[in-house]
Amino acid sequence: MLGLGTLKRVAKEIRSDVASARDRDPAARGVGTLEILTGWAGVQALLTHRVAHALWDSGVPFFPRALSYTSRSITGVEIHPAASIGTDFFIDHGSGVVIGETAEIGDRVTLFQGVTLGGTGFARGKRHPTLEDDVTVGSGAKLLGPVHVGQNAKVGANTVVIEDVPPQTTVVGNPGHPVRVEGKPIEGPDVDWIHLPDPIAEAIKGLSTRIANLEAKLAEARGESGESAEVTELRPKQGPSSAGG
Repeated sequence: MLGLGTLKRVAKEIRSDVASARDRDPAARGVGTLEILTGWAGVQALLTHRVAHALWDSGVPFFPRALSYTSRSITGVEIHPAASIGTDFFIDHGSGVVIGETAEIGDRVTLFQGVTLGGTGFARGKRHPTLEDDVTVGSGAKLLGPVHVGQNAKVGANTVVIEDVPPQTTVVGNPGHPVRVEGKPIEGPDVDWIHLPDPIAEAIKGLSTRIANLEAKLAEARGESGESAEVTELRPKQGPSSAGG
């Protein structure tokens, strides 16, 4: 039932969500609560979802879906009223974010614009992703099916995740490849997408090195002294962090 306890819980979640926006978005620091509530689409979508989810859990017909549809029309963020979302959740910019019916999101999770937590096929039951605490998902990433993303994991921008992601892991690419397992602990949302490792570039670099070595050995065996083919070194992106500061 929709009682006083539920209303207190929703009010507490709303205060936490506003605080999360102020903490994680540099543009929101020093901005008043009223301005955040009226000017941050991700916050507006989440607050609407808190109410719609409470109504959904209480068995209220029609209104949860109507609230969700209205929120999508205004904010560009689509969250099914049945989706379970923890505390301190933040959607940066928000436009294009889709969160499916059976999605489960833990505490202190951050999503950027264009993220999809979607399903695959038409099977009933659990068909959307589960994100544990402190997960960060970059712009345009697609997490499809009942995949499980472990605590403190990081999903790179435009990554497509179709398999489970272990805790403390960074995944990039399509499909997503783990590039950092049990690495340096992530403290808060890490938004430095520029300096992520590139597993495909590393593989090409390894192949280029092996080919150059084989060509050198072949030339030596033949008694030739020709110059080996030039190999272009693939270097990771240099420069300042995209996280600002």
